[in-house]
Amino acid sequence: QLQLAESGGGLVQAGGSLRLSCAASGRTFSSYAMGWFRQAPGKEREFVAVISWSGGSTLYADSVTGRFAISRDNAKNTVYLQMNSLEPEDTAVYYCAANRRFTTTLGYGYWGQGTQVTVSS
Repeated sequence: QLQLAESGGGLVQAGGSLRLSCAASGRTFSSYAMGWFRQAPGKEREFVAVISWSGGSTLYADSVTGRFAISRDNAKNTVYLQMNSLEPEDTAVYYCAANRRFTTTLGYGYWGQGTQVTVSS
């Protein structure tokens, strides 16, 4: 079992930065690929980024490539999402999720409760 808890959301002006954290409980954190997803009001949840269990591989949605960076610290059971050059379109609830496989969509069996990110123009 894996429990996930996001933090670090908030209100920021366009062009600003935020760093989200996702703390995991459970000794098997390092065996999971970790993803970030987001859901804006009235829209479906969408993939943002994923990092492999070792941290050696990452993938990003086109909309965040070059602005966001995913990383992890397996010693701290934590995955991060550094978000720079934020835009109002990035406003959403951000979720972290765990997957046995390195994928962008299928197989995410564990989810956090989400953290709100609001970007003002």
